[in-house]
Amino acid sequence: MHKHVEWDAPGGASVDAHYAKDEQHRVEPQPGMILTARYHGATARIQVEAYKDGVSIGKVAALIGDGGERHDSLGDLSLGDMVRLPDDKRAFQSPRDEDD
Repeated sequence: MHKHVEWDAPGGASVDAHYAKDEQHRVEPQPGMILTARYHGATARIQVEAYKDGVSIGKVAALIGDGGERHDSLGDLSLGDMVRLPDDKRAFQSPRDEDD
């Protein structure tokens, strides 16, 4: 069963909005890929297990706070939770997350 998640809006880091201008470079998520979304102001990384009709399904692989700190859980979301991530909620990785 998937956990229902209210993802934060990706704002200026929106993958969907970026590729709306450049469809030829849009990549459909594949199993094993890691996607990024925003949740409660933090970064959530999702490892894709399946993709259908504009929604990725996968497990939460990482939760990274604003200051770069890692969490086992945040709000109602925990590492390992199975979630659905719609394309319009996907975000580009924040530069501050690249120091992992």
